[in-house]
Amino acid sequence: MKLKISNGRVVDPASGVDQLADVYIADGRIVAIGDGGKVAPAGFEAGAMATINASGCVVAPGLVDLAARLREPGFEYKATLESEMAAAAAGGVTSLACPPDTDPVLDEPGLVEMLKHRARLPEFANVYPIGALTTGLGGKRITEMAELVDAGCVAFGQANVGIVDTEVLLRAMQYAATFDFPVWLQAQDPYLARNGVAHDGEVAARLGLKGIPVAAETVALGTLLLLAQETGVRLHVTRVSSAAGLDMIRIGREQGIKITCDVSAHHLHLCENDIGYFNSHARLDPPLRSQRDRDALRQGLADGLIDALCSDHAPVDDDGKQVPFGEAETGATGLELLLPLTLKWAQEMKLPLTKALARVTVDPARILGIDAGTLRVGAAADVCIFDPQADMLVSRSSLRSQGKNTPFLGYALPGRVKATLIDGKLVHDGLFA
Repeated sequence: MKLKISNGRVVDPASGVDQLADVYIADGRIVAIGDGGKVAPAGFEAGAMATINASGCVVAPGLVDLAARLREPGFEYKATLESEMAAAAAGGVTSLACPPDTDPVLDEPGLVEMLKHRARLPEFANVYPIGALTTGLGGKRITEMAELVDAGCVAFGQANVGIVDTEVLLRAMQYAATFDFPVWLQAQDPYLARNGVAHDGEVAARLGLKGIPVAAETVALGTLLLLAQETGVRLHVTRVSSAAGLDMIRIGREQGIKITCDVSAHHLHLCENDIGYFNSHARLDPPLRSQRDRDALRQGLADGLIDALCSDHAPVDDDGKQVPFGEAETGATGLELLLPLTLKWAQEMKLPLTKALARVTVDPARILGIDAGTLRVGAAADVCIFDPQADMLVSRSSLRSQGKNTPFLGYALPGRVKATLIDGKLVHDGLFA
């Protein structure tokens, strides 16, 4: 099938393109990008192709999300693969990484192959499983990483579960470094964070909530950095949440440690004050921290100290949120909000669109080690078309995800996805919405 996307503002951070142009697609690939006034490539004559009029819209690479829980297998009462893939398409996300904390955990090749098989439908985003670093995420026995890579894993991590035994962590990093497997870990000391439900600050004290200090992040991060330096492993720190943590990552890079990091879209816009009067939708892991921390994260992402922005998508059923704050399940839905929250951050920081989109396209693709997040000629035609002037009103009815849990309910956010293509196939059509 031949397709022409006409009259759009083509923005491709990977190649530095930002211009009014037409995009030509054939056999699921980008075959040409050219000014509207130029002659179309051979075979794209009128009547020989379908056309999408993207006038007034931005034509960008499909978004790449580094953290999206699909809840399958094991948690289908929270969400299904079908519901979350519909949410990904509605959010312009065409590639995503799935953490290993499913049930059962992604620690066996057969489980990874099953997930990859289930996610192989043409209208589904490309799924990249993160394999468990230890069996059952128990922190005691290292998984067979080579076999998991053969099954489709692109990296190894523990989701939100820390490894207490530092000898096991050292051996796991040594194993991974031997084969150049990336290790993705959240920096949070399980003892310092034990029983905590919010940032250890003024708001938690006022509300009587058990706090999680910034030291929970920095103590764990210090261990990760030292062991990464010792082993030479490629370390990716997931969901950094504090200014102090960012300072440590900066120093680690200056010392030559191979380290990247990401931040969630929620932490880029919210802080401890947004807990309000025990809003369980703001119960996140790591917790929302101080305004100073939030501002440091925003600047760190703009400066490139933080490599990528992710949704940290975690759909939760109503029963998991409609309880007292301290008993609520952590997590928020985010696939459909990743683009609007990226645009909102860029507007408030006065950043060019190419730089903002890089943090959710080519930069996370580089961390994953995949060929995605670009509109270059020859690349897969994974495309997100959005109207930057149209707002998205976040409501339970507007979210395609089965999880309606987000602290942004009721917000009007900039940027509405009009169409999403995966391998040149239209998987979301909001052109007339």
